[in-house]
Amino acid sequence: MIKAPISLQDLRRSLYVKAKAEPAWRFWGLYVQVCKMERLCEAYRMAKENDGAPGIDGVTFEAIEESGVEGFLRQIRDELITNTYRPMRARKKEIPKDGGKKVRVLSIPSIRDRVVQGAVKLILEPIFEADFQMMLKATGEKGVPQGGVISPLLSNLYLTEVDRMLEKAIATTRYGKYTAVQYARFADDLVILIDAHPRHDWLVKAVNKRLREELAKLRVEINEEKSRVANLAKGDSFGFLGFEFRRILSRQGAWRPNYTPKLKKRTALLGKLRDVFRRFASQPVGRVIELINPILRGWVNYFAVGHSSRCFSFVKDWVEKKIRRI
Repeated sequence: MIKAPISLQDLRRSLYVKAKAEPAWRFWGLYVQVCKMERLCEAYRMAKENDGAPGIDGVTFEAIEESGVEGFLRQIRDELITNTYRPMRARKKEIPKDGGKKVRVLSIPSIRDRVVQGAVKLILEPIFEADFQMMLKATGEKGVPQGGVISPLLSNLYLTEVDRMLEKAIATTRYGKYTAVQYARFADDLVILIDAHPRHDWLVKAVNKRLREELAKLRVEINEEKSRVANLAKGDSFGFLGFEFRRILSRQGAWRPNYTPKLKKRTALLGKLRDVFRRFASQPVGRVIELINPILRGWVNYFAVGHSSRCFSFVKDWVEKKIRRI
């Protein structure tokens, strides 16, 4: 009897269920799954959807499509099967950080390496996700390269011990349905929240000390320039994942959290739109709208979870003025 090939979705689900039910289970045969054409095709589709610049070999998606995607993927599969695949050196690109005085080094893998990383991520992610405390969707001698497809998965894998430490802190300081400590982490960006009641003042120093101890075990250094303690009760705010967080008084007189798009994110959006308006100034207005709508849609969908109506109104008015000028 010939069994029908298992779909990627079913495979990932079965891997997750097995890993969740039996944490000590040792998986085997995973490399075979990475080498399958179906996995490579899906990894290529995701890489192409994310677009991005070419790697050090200069090969673009356009060139691959022109010469044939199937042949491109078959060559990768053959190299994987024969153990002759070797990743290329990532292309380094410096991009300015906040203020433009410093730069962040991005490591851009070649498209072929992005496909392989994507295929590996598709298979390994559900296994490790079962053990992660949460899971959200630098080339050099140390660290994980910023820009690699598999980098977020490796960051989560590496820092899951920090999650366990914080989960223990939550359980230890819990009283009834309330918690004195909470946290949110996305890859290597971390925010720790501590209840503002005076009886919890000691927790600020204690959690900071334990966090540094745990990171020291992993030989991970905290970015001191980006790390700080913000007291929301005194009007401070903090940024996380493009949002600015603070607390405000509601109309009913109760304190509530308020998170809005950071000003620099709005400025970056307007700069991107301004570039489109400038480059396509001679095009029909319908064509310009087709180009800016995907940019606006993606930005709005991301920030729609926050208190963004005032920011959205500003962007809407700005865009409409530009369209009227055209």
